[in-house]
Amino acid sequence: MHNLGLLFDVDGPIASPVTRTINVRSIVTDLVAMAAAGVPIAFITGRSGDFIRNQVVEPLCDAGLGEALEKQGARMFGVFEKGGAWAAITGAGMGEVTVDESVAFSPEAVDAVRALVRERFADTMFFDETKRAMISVEQRTDVDAETYKEAQPRFESAAFDLLTGLGVGLRYGERSTPDASGAVPFRVDPTIISTDIESVLLDKDRGAQRAFEYFAERGPLPRRWRSVGDSRSDYKMADYVHDAGFEVAHVDVRPADGVLDRPYDVITIGDRIHDEAGAEFLAHWRRELELE
Repeated sequence: MHNLGLLFDVDGPIASPVTRTINVRSIVTDLVAMAAAGVPIAFITGRSGDFIRNQVVEPLCDAGLGEALEKQGARMFGVFEKGGAWAAITGAGMGEVTVDESVAFSPEAVDAVRALVRERFADTMFFDETKRAMISVEQRTDVDAETYKEAQPRFESAAFDLLTGLGVGLRYGERSTPDASGAVPFRVDPTIISTDIESVLLDKDRGAQRAFEYFAERGPLPRRWRSVGDSRSDYKMADYVHDAGFEVAHVDVRPADGVLDRPYDVITIGDRIHDEAGAEFLAHWRRELELE
């Protein structure tokens, strides 16, 4: 087994944030080669299990992932909705998705936000019907970034008012309203292409923990890890690995947002960003591990 493990955010380093698909072919072939070589790989994302099955696992299977994961020591895992759902990825493809119902919204809250989007914001965004633990509203692909950026905070403010009016304890920026028990169990979390409304218990460190538990049940863990992401919250993957006592470095594929100060190395890929940086990172390690 090669002394390396990989934790990937998906939007940015793997899938283009513009097309929301894997555009760089070498990303697919390099991931399959590393899986075949026994490098444990986890996708830790805010995306849904359906998205990862269709946009990531299926292209990998088309490139031979099934055969790669039948090899001794091969391990791959998916953590979705920032730890709210997860599934094994094996030679048979992606397995059944498990959902942590303790962090999910009530059907009433989900229906209310869906109606809000349909009635007031459908010209710039859409309600993600594939999410099962969190609520996500995403930029339409036919809407430019500036138009979406102007609409996004208006939606977030309206959603905050709507949900807190239903008794949901919610935090949004400087605004915070507790529920009937005095707790604030949910938060509004914007990204560059979406807004997630989610349990405060969900984040990338929780996802990394789930991946480590899955990998450890199936073999020894490498001592050396790399996490790869395009947002500040993605550093939490490396935070978990570092706190667990492993060697780790984080690869930031969108450093323009500000590189965080951490007790481990933070790597950038020259002037490359997003999936171009992700592709270069994978190509480097395929060469380093001398994989065919």
